[in-house]
Amino acid sequence: MPSVSAIPFAQRRLIGLLLALLLIAQIDQPYPEVALLQHIPTMLLLVASPWLLRRWPLSTGSVACIALFLALHTLGGRYAYSNVPYDDWARALTGATLSDGLGWTRNHYDRLVHFAFGGLSAVPVAEVARRWGGLGARGAMLAVLGWVLAVSALYEVFEWLLTLAAAGETADRYNGQQGDMWDAQKDMALAALGAVAGLAIGMWRRPKG
Repeated sequence: MPSVSAIPFAQRRLIGLLLALLLIAQIDQPYPEVALLQHIPTMLLLVASPWLLRRWPLSTGSVACIALFLALHTLGGRYAYSNVPYDDWARALTGATLSDGLGWTRNHYDRLVHFAFGGLSAVPVAEVARRWGGLGARGAMLAVLGWVLAVSALYEVFEWLLTLAAAGETADRYNGQQGDMWDAQKDMALAALGAVAGLAIGMWRRPKG
C-alpha cells in the first residue's frame, strides 16, 4: 500500500482527525448492535485513502468536504442517527431546545446529513468529473447531480434490503424512519437540494473573467 507520506500534510491531518473521531465514537458505544453497520464503511475508506489519493489525487478542499461529511456521519452513527442528543446540547448551552424552538416532533439529524451529503459532494465530484472525466463545467454539474441522486437512491434501496435481512429492531434502528412513511423520499430530496445549493455556492465563488 502506498505510504501516507505521499499525501499532502493538510490532507494527512484531515485523515488523522477523522480517524481519531472514529475511534472516540466507539468509546462506551450506546448502540453496539448497529455500530458496525454505521462505521465499517468509513474505516474501510480511511484504510484505502492512501492508495486512492495517490492514484487519483484531489485538492485539499475536496478532501476536506469528504472528511466533513464522514465526520457528520460518524457522529450520527454513534447515536444511530435518531438519537443524536442535539436538544440536550442546546439546552446545556442556551437553556432551550431546538425542537421546542422550531416545533420539531422528530430527531432531524439524519435530514442534516442527507443535505450535507448533497452539498459536500459538489466540490469533490465536480473535481473528479473535470480532472479525470474530461468534462466541462456544465458536464461536471450534471455529474454532481447524477452522483447525488444515484447514491441517494441506492442507499435507500440498501436500507430496504436491510429490513428484509436483519432483525426487526436492528433494521428499524439503522434506518431511522421514526414513523415517517415518506422518509426515503424526503432524504433523497434533501440530498438533491444540498447538491443544488453546493453547486450554486461554487458558481457564486468562482472568479469571473
